[in-house]
Amino acid sequence: MPIQKIAVSAYTIPTDAPEADGTYAWEKTTIVIVEVSAGGKRGLGYTYADISTARLIESLLSKEVEGRNALDVPGAWEAMVRAIRNLGRPGISSMAIAAVDNALWDLKAKLLDLSLVSLLGATHTEAPIYGSGGFTTYPIAKLQEQLAGWVAMGIPRVKMKIGTHPEDDLKRVRAAREAIGPDAQLFVDANGAYSRKQALQQARAFAELGVVWFEEPVSSDDLEGLHLIRDRAPAGMDIAAGEYGYDLWYFRRMLNAEAVDVQQIDATRCAGITGFVRAAALAEAQSLPVSAHCAPMLHLAPMCHIALPRPLEYFHDHVRIEHLLFDGCVEPVNGMLRPDRSRPGLGLDLKRTEAQRYAA
Repeated sequence: MPIQKIAVSAYTIPTDAPEADGTYAWEKTTIVIVEVSAGGKRGLGYTYADISTARLIESLLSKEVEGRNALDVPGAWEAMVRAIRNLGRPGISSMAIAAVDNALWDLKAKLLDLSLVSLLGATHTEAPIYGSGGFTTYPIAKLQEQLAGWVAMGIPRVKMKIGTHPEDDLKRVRAAREAIGPDAQLFVDANGAYSRKQALQQARAFAELGVVWFEEPVSSDDLEGLHLIRDRAPAGMDIAAGEYGYDLWYFRRMLNAEAVDVQQIDATRCAGITGFVRAAALAEAQSLPVSAHCAPMLHLAPMCHIALPRPLEYFHDHVRIEHLLFDGCVEPVNGMLRPDRSRPGLGLDLKRTEAQRYAA
């Protein structure tokens, strides 16, 4: 069953307000969408990346995949990895592979008339989520409104950004706790903005406000620093990182350094669902749970598949984009997402007319 055609498109969607985290600010997000055709079916995959990612798929990866057996996803994945050898594995190359790999998994499931979660095999029937946003550009009132809104929706876990102005972070975290009440779990994400000692000091203060998840307290490149903070953080506070992992060697180094309590993985960056499942197996071998970073509709099936899941990220920007561009998005119920097994593959269909408004 040969792969006949790969089509690539990119769309840039403005944010609904200025957004920033501890080390970056943005006002738009680009999604690169790949559609792969074989046997009268069309698989859909995507990554959140620069438009140059789409160009790489068109100029290089498509010819490596077209003509291959659509059911042999690992073979296509290995061919793409070989093709980018001289370009470097991290960054755009792995994100380009991710978009194609994700589309190939969707296509294979559709050819077999299965949902993706059924094709992969389900360890769990649903996946817990946490509401994620709380950008450092938000005034206190908007921060409280967003976080409290997720709790009101039945999502008992929420995450906010910190680190742009460290001197204001404790006040913002206290306001968040007031908004969500005493029972909801509160996560914070510094995106690597703190120094080691600064992070340790903040961790102790955040613990008094019931923070149970501290993401990237220092740069994820500082494995010794993450290890230090993981060892010295207050009891009950998990240290999480890994969203910038592009290959297995990255995750192996992070795991061997004992840098995290929760291994984050992103299938839009780590060369797709194939890379995600392999990285999750590494974490499982060290008895560490996995949390998927962003792209909730893409990550739902693989999160139901893996053995040791933690809540996946229900990220504000990507929830907006996925609902805007795709039919078939599932809605959270009591803080959980459940795959729709009646729909083949990922269960998503591109809204072409709507998407065209945002063509990059």
